[in-house]
Amino acid sequence: MTDDPRSFDVLPGAGHSPVILHVPHSAREIPPSVRADIVLGDDELARELDHITDAHTAEIAEAAAGAAGVVPWRFVNRLSRLVIDPERFPDEREEMRAVGMGAVYTRTTHGAVLRSGDVEAGPLVQRYFLPYARAMTQAVADRLAATGRAVIIDVHSYPRARLPYELHGEGARPPVCLGTDSFHTSPGLLDAARQAFGETELDSPFSGAYVPLEFYGTDPRVEALMVEIRRDTYMTEPGGLAGPGLERLAAALARLVDAVSG
Repeated sequence: MTDDPRSFDVLPGAGHSPVILHVPHSAREIPPSVRADIVLGDDELARELDHITDAHTAEIAEAAAGAAGVVPWRFVNRLSRLVIDPERFPDEREEMRAVGMGAVYTRTTHGAVLRSGDVEAGPLVQRYFLPYARAMTQAVADRLAATGRAVIIDVHSYPRARLPYELHGEGARPPVCLGTDSFHTSPGLLDAARQAFGETELDSPFSGAYVPLEFYGTDPRVEALMVEIRRDTYMTEPGGLAGPGLERLAAALARLVDAVSG
């Protein structure tokens, strides 16, 4: 028996679409067995989830998929990133380990203890991280087999004001930050994103783009871009309701999807 809710969903799009909208940080769900090892009280945990969750990004991706002329595929994490963060390296390659935020977080956004030091990361990596990584790898392989290319668009959000955990948060905080990778972010993909979203900055305050390791740095058929949306442009911070900005941003994301689907 397991207390786990569904860990992630792969939501089909058009057979000829190369696009995967990846939504890794939108959920707040934490299985009871994982919650047991988090030392925060319920109110403290709720506040931490308000700060760390990319709230409403799954809704943005869903609305964009509905508005796009060519329906993209969606890969949506249904568990909180406080269970595991699927976009972090699970080993010493991950720089966010310096602030207790590797694949399994031990510290909060404000530096407080999240898990005690005797909680082992290995079982969580085995139970949640590796199946997620395998499924995302398969999703990309499927798009390559079907269309000859894959375009991963990571849908994230970030707060208007810098949080203490941010290692590189001293730069600009534009309405939309485009995170790029020197190998996987093509000029065409970047230009399409700039045209779709308007006011953007590159790699500030967050940089990089997610690509499964099997393809990372070796397969140019896999393109990737991270879209980081500043939260005050579409919701009440922290952790509040979405506003009319959500539909505007979903329409912009749909424009990007269509621009890179052909």
